[in-house]
Amino acid sequence: MPVLTRDEAQTRARLLDVQRYTIELDLTRGDETFDSRTLIRFTVRAPQDTGTADTFVELDPAELRSATLDGQSLDTAALDGGRLPLTGLAPGEHELAVDAAMRYSRTGEGMHRFTDPTDGETYVYTQLFLDDIKRVFAAFDQPDLKAVFELSVTAPEGWQVLANGITEHLGGGRWRAAATQPISTYLVAVAAGPWHSVRTEHRGLPFGLHCRRSLASHLEADADELFEITRACFDRYHEKFEEPYPFDSYDQAFVPEFNHGAMENPGLVTFRDEYVYRSAVTDTERQTRAMVIAHEMAHMWFGDLVTLAWWDDVWLNESFAEYMGFQTLTEATRFTDTWVDFGVARKAWGYDADQRPSTHPVAPEGVEDTASAMLNFDGISYAKGASALRQLVVWLGEKNFLAGINTHFARHRFGNADLADFIDSLARHTDRDMHSWAASWLRTTGVDTFTPALGGDKGAWTLEVQHTGGRPHRLAVGLYDRDPAEPGRLVPRTRWERDFPAQGGLTSLKGDGARPALVLLNDQDYSYAKVRLDPDSWSTAVEDLSGLPDPLARAVIWNAARDMVRDGELAPADYLKAARAHLPHESDLAIVQGVLTFAGRQIAARYLAGDARAAALSTLTALCRDLLRRTESGENPGLRLVAVRHFVDAAQHPASIAAWLADGTVHGGPELDPELRWRILTRLAVLGATDEAAIGAELERDPSATGQEGAARCGAALPDPGAKSRAWQALFTGDELSNYLFVATAEGFWQPEQLDLLRDYVPRYYPDAVALAARRGPAMASAAARYAFPVHAVDTEHLRVGEACLRDADPVPALRRGLADQLDDLQRALRVRGD
Repeated sequence: MPVLTRDEAQTRARLLDVQRYTIELDLTRGDETFDSRTLIRFTVRAPQDTGTADTFVELDPAELRSATLDGQSLDTAALDGGRLPLTGLAPGEHELAVDAAMRYSRTGEGMHRFTDPTDGETYVYTQLFLDDIKRVFAAFDQPDLKAVFELSVTAPEGWQVLANGITEHLGGGRWRAAATQPISTYLVAVAAGPWHSVRTEHRGLPFGLHCRRSLASHLEADADELFEITRACFDRYHEKFEEPYPFDSYDQAFVPEFNHGAMENPGLVTFRDEYVYRSAVTDTERQTRAMVIAHEMAHMWFGDLVTLAWWDDVWLNESFAEYMGFQTLTEATRFTDTWVDFGVARKAWGYDADQRPSTHPVAPEGVEDTASAMLNFDGISYAKGASALRQLVVWLGEKNFLAGINTHFARHRFGNADLADFIDSLARHTDRDMHSWAASWLRTTGVDTFTPALGGDKGAWTLEVQHTGGRPHRLAVGLYDRDPAEPGRLVPRTRWERDFPAQGGLTSLKGDGARPALVLLNDQDYSYAKVRLDPDSWSTAVEDLSGLPDPLARAVIWNAARDMVRDGELAPADYLKAARAHLPHESDLAIVQGVLTFAGRQIAARYLAGDARAAALSTLTALCRDLLRRTESGENPGLRLVAVRHFVDAAQHPASIAAWLADGTVHGGPELDPELRWRILTRLAVLGATDEAAIGAELERDPSATGQEGAARCGAALPDPGAKSRAWQALFTGDELSNYLFVATAEGFWQPEQLDLLRDYVPRYYPDAVALAARRGPAMASAAARYAFPVHAVDTEHLRVGEACLRDADPVPALRRGLADQLDDLQRALRVRGD
């Protein structure tokens, strides 16, 4: 099926002005298809060269029953590759009517249909980003052809229909939504089913929370917190933005089997319903959920009110929502250390993406089509872009920054804008050279590096900073001394702020008094760059890192250590040694979680093999035992939960965790909730300490959708040839698995403890993944690359096979990009191992 190119979109935008869509959906037609009737009112501008013009409308139906243009029937057989031609269009107003049957999706694209195994209730919802509107109704599907949408839905009795505007039940299962403001096609949203809803009002607007009925008690338990976060962010955005919230309501629907974290549909934000917690979570996880709420609300202005003109300006949506989400959460809620989590988790995502061959600028030029655009929703568009904006605020000043974005909103309200438009809005409020800043920060790739060297001693000392890269930076340089009254504690002496020029090179700074024990570049993590420590500062960090009082400073050092391992400058064992020494004393959960995750998933699972891997797992279980002992009194349940999870994941001997499962509790707590029970059972499956009967019994205990995923994960993890064969068939031969069950099965399949058993599957993966991706579409292609890739097969033969696939097999773009990134990570793992 062809993808929309930039040239085609620009041609169509010059030709058409789209005023209004009137859409009727009938969701009562069965389990496989629904009816879709669309009336599009649009105007054709006078073509410059001929009296008439040709264009097309997107549509991918199960059956196209009829299509009429201005009352004249169109040839339905002309539909080809998801495009219905519209030819001989005269200048002036037109009406296109389309009547079609459309397919429900099981992959999280288009109109996704889900039946809850807990109670048999069915739910449907739309996910129309980036070009999936053709799966639901006919449309001129590009972001700069905004229109008003009027929507009516016929649904089974007992269902509730949610949409972008306030919905009204007309009786007989028929619902009508209020007409929208002018919005882009990809932002249209519908969610229908027997939702459990909690409602309130704020500032005269209706607010709602919605989830599956089987999750009702869990949503009720968290409703006050969710509304509190929503109100606080809403109020803070109204303090920042002169333009008020531009839509008629604010619903947040937690929907099943959602592929992403959330989607910013105006008036109806959809979230993955794992955010309705049915098991214990840490406060950092609650903070993450709150950040997603803040992120999606920021999109109501960045993306929905003012929308990118074409997909090369994804950063105008995502980078801003990411920055505003973290910043606003810090300013308006109890979560005041959000930038620590950003530094540990999100920036690592950006740094990794920016060092792969698939890297791209934050604001790339020449995104030729929608398939290419989809690949750019990554750590660069989110984390790097948000980091660039944080650096911009430091450089420009928050007052000027906010003035610029308010000018941007006023100039492009309910319209579209690009990078040049935004830079022009900012430039109106500063004397700084915004165009040069944008060129160096938004149009370039890669990560700058800062390497310090200390000289001198008492009375006068020097700091020389080598800057490798091409961007200007304003960095905080933190100077720390050992506390003479408390061994192991570091105290801040002062913090410099210095500008480092775009051309890089060597910058010399002078200090008075004794040399500090620790010099930390990019203290406070204001900029996006890799930093190193001079030898004396590194020695101090190794000895006293947990005694550094500021968690953001500690996060910068942990990130530096992570980068050094990945770049082959720090032995993985030395990273583990530092973690073993300092994590038992760490107070910030985001840091504990981030360090343990990198140590387990990368160092132990990929960078070390054989006895070295076993030793790494022993270090991690010993570290987690220390954390468990530290939290025996119950004063830090979040830290204890993190320790239990990672102890389970690193366990090499099943007896202790099997005893927890049998007892239903960890000694001293916590009691095992469904998440912990499935986690333990998965690890027992990997170790060959359980069987299919036990997995089946656990599924009877927890027959929920999450239980179904847990059982699939456990079954695929069993070290049994038959279990592996059945899992492989489910993944790559049949197409019955939904997107979530596919991911769960893939997560269980590849295990570093089972390399010999899985060796023959490595070469099979590539042709089977290529065929699956071509058959099941982009979402499943991405899932196959991300979750089903044999990450633990770290050897040169695997690299050779993978590179041959990229060279010869012509995988679809989503799979090609994922494989290229995975193979680059494989090369890095081989270098770290010294292979």
